[in-house]
Amino acid sequence: MNVPITTPECLLKFKWVKLPRETLPQGKGVMGAWAKLASRAAFRPGQAKYCGHTNDVPMASWVGGIVGLKSILGIKNREKALAMMDKLSELGYISYTLDKATKKLTYKISDWVVECSGAACSDGAVYATDGYGFLCLPRNITQRLVDQKYKFEESDAWLDLWCHTVWQDSGNAFSHMAPAVQFGQYGALLTLEKLGDRWGWEKTKVWRFFQKHGDVFTLHKLPGSYGCLVFNSQYPTGAEAMVPCEAEIMRILHEMRIMGQNVHFSDTDHERMNRFVTWYSKKLLPQAASTAAKNKPESRVALSLYAYISLCKNCSNCSYDCWGDGLRVVPTARSKLQDSRQTQNYGGYDYG
Repeated sequence: MNVPITTPECLLKFKWVKLPRETLPQGKGVMGAWAKLASRAAFRPGQAKYCGHTNDVPMASWVGGIVGLKSILGIKNREKALAMMDKLSELGYISYTLDKATKKLTYKISDWVVECSGAACSDGAVYATDGYGFLCLPRNITQRLVDQKYKFEESDAWLDLWCHTVWQDSGNAFSHMAPAVQFGQYGALLTLEKLGDRWGWEKTKVWRFFQKHGDVFTLHKLPGSYGCLVFNSQYPTGAEAMVPCEAEIMRILHEMRIMGQNVHFSDTDHERMNRFVTWYSKKLLPQAASTAAKNKPESRVALSLYAYISLCKNCSNCSYDCWGDGLRVVPTARSKLQDSRQTQNYGGYDYG
């Protein structure tokens, strides 16, 4: 499958992101419930048995009863389980029906990425094994909550960070050291205040969140008012990537400051450094690759970066493999036309 290139420069970005079923969002919130429902939905159409009944199951759907739904959501109370389904339905994340006569419940995931699923399996179970494999979800799936001024809960913030994780982004040298969270083109460096504004939280609550989930999202404070870097230690890259040490991060940051010492504009230190990260990252990619190679000499990190620098010179000739194994050549002009149509249908890629 070819992922369309949606920008003049090759940023090798997806419109969707992998989420392993064994690494679902933690804590309360609608996105945690959504992820649980999505992880148990059918990955292909077929038939499935539930309580002695055989049901036709469309792709991205689940068919069963209230007992099964409570088990999936981890909610013991029937009313609370249905209230969560109503909330997800109101937000547009799912649609569901409940037959009061037969007690048959069916739900369907609205934000289902078909393009990343590959060929459907002709044999085996309709439902994926619990805790096995990964979900593919749109990167902007949490933006709906932001647009509606929804106050985030724990799992909502968790998935928001996960969906904004980038890996080997040409506009973020730090993401070549380890997967890094980035909001928008000039959002490689974060602040607790901005995250709090996005999630509807106080700054202290954002800080406590990172303390609790430090095993996944590692917060690295930068000097002065530059902000901080957030690395995702569990992001699936196909190669082990360790969080870089402070000395290596500061070396890259220092190089960016030297490159931009003659650039003057009236932004804050935080905004200025975010621009420097975007502008000067390409020149510093070899240094970031060296850091990644030191962290894990046997890994493919340095090799894949070399492939990026040497091969990705013309965006019209390359596309990023959905499975994350490297670059794929676009074979024909017809494929490019199809990719262009897909881009129009999706409205292009946007971090949100």
